[in-house]
Amino acid sequence: MEKKPKNLWKNYDTNYQHHITISAIDPTNEDEGIVYIEDLEKRKEVYGICGECYEPGTGQYWCQPCNAKRLKDNFKNWTSGNKDIDELIQQSQLNALHWSKCLEWIPFEKFQNITYIAEGGFGKVYSAERPEGNIDYWDIEKQIWVKQFHDKYALKSLNNSSDICSDFLNEIKSHLQIYLNEVISCFGITQDPNTKEYMMVLFYCDEGNLRNYINESETYISYRSKIDELRTIAQGLLDIHNSGFVHKDFHSGNILFYYGPFISDLGMCQPANKRTVKEEGTYGVLPYVAPEVLRGHQYTKAADIYSFGIIMNEFLSEEIPFNDIPHDKLLAIQICKGYRPKISKDVPKLLANLIIKCWDAEIENRPTAKELYQMLEKWNNEIIDIEGSEDSEDNKDNEDNEVNEDNEDKEEDNEDKEDKEDNKDNEDNEDNEDSEDNVDSENSKDGEDNGDNENNEDSEDVKNSQNSEIYSQVKECDEIRRKKFESKSNKDKSINIQTHPQAIYTSRLLNFKNLPKPVNSSDLSSLQFNSANPCSAQLSESDDPLLASNPSHQDSSFFAISFNLVTKSGTGGSKAKNDANPIRATCTTCLGLLVPIVNLIPLGGTSSGTLTNRILILSSHY
Repeated sequence: MEKKPKNLWKNYDTNYQHHITISAIDPTNEDEGIVYIEDLEKRKEVYGICGECYEPGTGQYWCQPCNAKRLKDNFKNWTSGNKDIDELIQQSQLNALHWSKCLEWIPFEKFQNITYIAEGGFGKVYSAERPEGNIDYWDIEKQIWVKQFHDKYALKSLNNSSDICSDFLNEIKSHLQIYLNEVISCFGITQDPNTKEYMMVLFYCDEGNLRNYINESETYISYRSKIDELRTIAQGLLDIHNSGFVHKDFHSGNILFYYGPFISDLGMCQPANKRTVKEEGTYGVLPYVAPEVLRGHQYTKAADIYSFGIIMNEFLSEEIPFNDIPHDKLLAIQICKGYRPKISKDVPKLLANLIIKCWDAEIENRPTAKELYQMLEKWNNEIIDIEGSEDSEDNKDNEDNEVNEDNEDKEEDNEDKEDKEDNKDNEDNEDNEDSEDNVDSENSKDGEDNGDNENNEDSEDVKNSQNSEIYSQVKECDEIRRKKFESKSNKDKSINIQTHPQAIYTSRLLNFKNLPKPVNSSDLSSLQFNSANPCSAQLSESDDPLLASNPSHQDSSFFAISFNLVTKSGTGGSKAKNDANPIRATCTTCLGLLVPIVNLIPLGGTSSGTLTNRILILSSHY
């Protein structure tokens, strides 16, 4: 009788990635969590061996050669109706080293409760249920595919994807080439029979994007938690860069949460050495796009780091970047001049400094994804270690209290017992005095030594917490921020998410001509942590309470611009300079946004009744 095959896989070690690569793209990559296909011994050590061919596994419960045969035998039982899509799915199944690389063609009728979620710059997103689940691994003993099940799946269509385009196929290929734990997984492709649009079937994150995660959280999100989540995002970006790619559309809308953050929307993701900017233009969400890219330069890994800095500040400061001004050429000019979103004064200084490094105008000054990840990992571990030692100390104190209570009870019992005993002869007592004194002395010394050791351990823990700058800063800032969160009403929260009608947070074409060379603004940097307008260096909140808002037209120096003035007297003029209530004006170059004017100096040609003046202004939009 033929011997039946058995499952010989090893239980998966979570210290390793759910992914291996054909070869090391980055020879300097020292990530021990990656298992390379050429390393047979490590594959055997991590995954075990296949119960059919007895070769080392290629992934978790996965044998690429054996699964390729059975998947190929099933090609005749399905088709998408599109040759390119069929070929893409078939190649993924033949080459899959792990379930995450194995795409499926999923008939649309297999989905239930399809619900529209949102529309982005390139397509629509729906949620849906799929009761039969997706492929996980082949059970050798039962000879069946074991499925993994999720409550919901995300269905993403691209605009005009009924005519299958390279963008649709490229996004799916990016998922196949990049997927690691921190990047959203793609399970397959389907097609809406009514619209004929093809859709990607993706992992569904029910906590929404980063902005949803912040605004809809009913509990305080500590800086400690945020550092850990930023570390995960940085690791995902590092995975992308290690694969030789750049994201190119990195913003908070593409950071999704499901028990932690995931990077999504790889539609614009492409090899780092591919040059496309000049031919195709610049796409993205303006506040997150690096200034050199706005000027038409090649998109690089450093541009992704700039975007990470904006995302990091949005997460830590809990403020949407540039949400109260139009996202137009004037903002693009200001970004190139060094204007950046305000960093909350409650953000720990070390984190604020890292943000500023990420969005530095000089790309060589920005950290790499690896440096970014290593720094956040170091801080995260440092905080965990200190918190762990403090928890241990609390537990030790509780145990000591219990021991002391037990000792008190024992002492009472001993006293009763001693009252009943006869005293020994005086001679015996005298003979034993010397030895007792010696014993007491030794016991006393031992007690002192033990006390010293305990005190040393306590002082070491205190020393570690005092010497940890990140721990001290996070602890202090968390106390401040938590109090503000607890006193914040739902009404206050809604104010934070209001945006200007021309503040656009979906990806679009950004073709701005003749932008200035990117520079760092010393004026802006020195005022980043001020609640006053960073561009209004000569004004304070006492001069104009509206100065906490973002500027649009001005930098730290005066310059001329045309405004339509609206005054009580119906006249423009320098009189406004000393008014208790600043004159407000509508800007003739930005669709009539109101601007509070504090310092108003006419350039000439001003007369009573004139409504339009050429002026010099230092003020801000609101």
